[in-house]
Amino acid sequence: MHLDHPHDGPSAVSADARRPDGRRRALRIGLGGPVGSGKTATVAALCRALRDELSLAVVTNDIYTREDAEFLLREAVLPPERIAAVETGACPHTAIRDDISANLEAVEDLEDEVGPLDLILVESGGDNLTATFSRGLVDAQIFVIDVAGGDDIPRKGGPGVTTADLLVVNKTDLAPYVGSDLGRMAIDAKAQRAELPVVFQSLRTEAGVAAVAGWVRERLAEWTA
Repeated sequence: MHLDHPHDGPSAVSADARRPDGRRRALRIGLGGPVGSGKTATVAALCRALRDELSLAVVTNDIYTREDAEFLLREAVLPPERIAAVETGACPHTAIRDDISANLEAVEDLEDEVGPLDLILVESGGDNLTATFSRGLVDAQIFVIDVAGGDDIPRKGGPGVTTADLLVVNKTDLAPYVGSDLGRMAIDAKAQRAELPVVFQSLRTEAGVAAVAGWVRERLAEWTA
């Protein structure tokens, strides 16, 4: 059963759409999903695809480490000053949904220090199918799952799968090796999400993150219109 989407669509925004000085703030897009689904790799690929046309930055969330931020730094996807790490000290889901203060501070600091920014990507640490972002923190959410986690994940649902503005089914190149039926996943995702979009991607192919990057550009065009 499709769950009602909790807002009016991808163009819905938080209440604080403008900075104190009246300027429009950066569009904030959150990325969540289970451990190992490829969230950080997707963030890295998005940075590479968009950094020459947009001013962007990244906030990562981990429990006690800066591992995701350090991965992005090693990959040199953005200058170091554009990557901030939040150590949540507890479930990352809590830091993106319930007590968003640490993430908000990191986002606002980035805008103050390296802004003006067009886009900020906020990545949640590995979590489960219930990981959803507060609308006080992000304007749109991408939820990433992967075929190696099982082709029954879309059927199982969960708020991340059913209500995210974009669902990304990652690592499609592994489907033949793990016995995942991409056609079945597409049907199940459609049943859960109705008209909400789904992208199937493999970062190892030529197309890579192109479809997700295109979706981000559309959200940014709506934001700045």
